[in-house]
Amino acid sequence: MAIPQIDGLSQLADRYDAILCDVWGVLIDGRSHFPVAAEALEKFRARGGKVALVTNASRPSEEVRRQLDGLGLPRAAYDDLVSAGQLTLEQMVARDGEACHHLGPPRDNGLFEAADRLLGGKFRRVPLEDADYVVCTGLIDERRETPDDYARTLERMRERGLPMLCANPDIVVGIAGELVYCAGALAERYAALGGEVVMAGKPYLPIYAAALGRIAALAGEAPARVLAIGDGVATDLLGASRAGLDSLFLTEGVHRDELYPPPDRRLDVAAMGALLAGAGVKPVAFAPFLVW
Repeated sequence: MAIPQIDGLSQLADRYDAILCDVWGVLIDGRSHFPVAAEALEKFRARGGKVALVTNASRPSEEVRRQLDGLGLPRAAYDDLVSAGQLTLEQMVARDGEACHHLGPPRDNGLFEAADRLLGGKFRRVPLEDADYVVCTGLIDERRETPDDYARTLERMRERGLPMLCANPDIVVGIAGELVYCAGALAERYAALGGEVVMAGKPYLPIYAAALGRIAALAGEAPARVLAIGDGVATDLLGASRAGLDSLFLTEGVHRDELYPPPDRRLDVAAMGALLAGAGVKPVAFAPFLVW
């Protein structure tokens, strides 16, 4: 059975009580927000639906919320937010007493500052040679580097048997139309070397349990009908499938180049089918973008 294309979320809204919505590539591009996407979620909420944003961002949830404020995303578009960074933070706190090395850019320092606050100033952040574990939040210079630049670092980690907490399972993400590597790409390489990787975020179940728990707390009961919205097949759609949720696939996101090949840039339906089949997922519908 072919997957239907819809004109907008309004065609599905009556079927669901709650939405779990991806952020990067769906609501923002890293530089600005998408007004029509925000409007779609606002209209869903105006009908009584609940919306939780579920993002693989490697920063704590409150820090992501402030970032979205800065990009102009209205808070009226969502009820709550859960980030992979928040789940990573909880894992870091649970490792109280162990020394941590940060593999990633300085902009993610807030994650470690939050851990230090929660541990009463006892959080230990150390060089790689002194670490008990590594928290990977991404490439240090994502615009210029690739995972190949980290081959020796990953080998040193593997030699020491250091577990990696991956704060963002995404392999790539679109920023202002450009695809850049994320922490998930380094985690993938480390796992291939035989290293231990602990993932936070999509497509793994804990982030869905956290998001659904937030919605249940807001609504007073667990939502029976939930739609996951996203543009990543290996994260958003696979995670929704694992969690037993319906999904809406947005094709003009991270998979745009493979689904809309040159020269005409029209949707290649066969390529979409192969992409979805390869991941073993079947969304209830697809649309280019999130609109009402």
